[in-house]
Amino acid sequence: MSSKEKPTLGGTRIKTRKRNIAAPLDPAAFADAVVQIYLDNAGDLELVPKNLESSDLNFSRYGDTFFEVVFTGGRTQPGTIKPDEGERHPYSVIECEAKRETILPSVIYIQKILRRRPFLIKNLENVMRRFLQSLELFEDNERKKLAIFTALAFSQKLSGLPPETVFQPLLKDNLVVKGLVLSFITDFFKEYLVDNSLDDLISILKRGKMEDNLMDFFPSAKRSPEGFSEHFTKEGLVPLVEYNEKKIFEVKLKEMKSALTTQIAEESDISEVIENVKQRVKDAKLPDIEVVRILWDVIMDAVQWSGKNQQQNANSALRQVKTWARLLNSFCSSGKLELELMYKVQMQCYEDAKLMKLFPEIVKSLYDQDVLAEDTILYWFRKGSNPKGRQTFVKALEPFVNWLEEAEEEE
Repeated sequence: MSSKEKPTLGGTRIKTRKRNIAAPLDPAAFADAVVQIYLDNAGDLELVPKNLESSDLNFSRYGDTFFEVVFTGGRTQPGTIKPDEGERHPYSVIECEAKRETILPSVIYIQKILRRRPFLIKNLENVMRRFLQSLELFEDNERKKLAIFTALAFSQKLSGLPPETVFQPLLKDNLVVKGLVLSFITDFFKEYLVDNSLDDLISILKRGKMEDNLMDFFPSAKRSPEGFSEHFTKEGLVPLVEYNEKKIFEVKLKEMKSALTTQIAEESDISEVIENVKQRVKDAKLPDIEVVRILWDVIMDAVQWSGKNQQQNANSALRQVKTWARLLNSFCSSGKLELELMYKVQMQCYEDAKLMKLFPEIVKSLYDQDVLAEDTILYWFRKGSNPKGRQTFVKALEPFVNWLEEAEEEE
């Protein structure tokens, strides 16, 4: 065995790995400190942010608590809006008057805070979502204050606040059925439109995925176009009513066009197609002019076009006109509607190069099928008001018009 001494660890410092010891959460102390700053400055929203900035408060850890203090004057109990223990201040959003001039300073104040600490936007979202989901726990006047605050927040373009944060939490069945959501959203719309256009409001609704779902804010008993119009007309929001009616109208037109496209593609019996269109026109109260325009679009969209073969394209288009002439004839029931059809043909031939030279042939075919009357064609030729391609089409149609005039003289 070796007589050498074995090395020892005597006098050697052994490094140990440090553990991350997390300080316990203390939202109560944070809330009390923020409340004290409000109280020390008598709620002056110019001085409060300056004092918050110079403090060593941990906003990244207690962001939700901070906005609870801003909105309600102190901490709220977890999962509710009920006040928790601790200090409170009387300068919160909920405590002020339900007027834009008293709530706007709070919005501007929050904007200043978010510019210095943009990470807090997530905490603002959390608190707003919680409060909006708990609308039933607020008094009527408090809900109105929240609606005004929310409208002003979007009007002032509060840093990064996404519309879905506001609209989606509102769609809880228990809130909708009580009419709380409709009341809130009405106050929101009215306040927002004071400084902004309807287009701005629609843009927010689109971003919040609510543009096509405005009826979802209504209790089921009032969820109808008539209920929508009656409610918002009474509240003085006529532009919103007109927008919604236009939206419904566009949807009905689209539905009719889709159904008609299917029937024509399947070459359904023409009598069946006519009855289907008449029923849809009656149910949706669609204007005759829009119906004529849709009929022409769908009929021509169904044509099987053939590349650059002009003659084949002409034959296909004229065959389609002849096949569905009876459908057109059923709805071109006046000189005004016949003229509208001529304008529609004119526009399509002007915009589609492959149809440019077909204008006189299409008009003649519509005349032969008794869709267009002689007087309508002559009126368009002499006094037509649509300038697009008019000179070219008038010249192209001149031989046919001359024939019509000569035939009229012979008679």
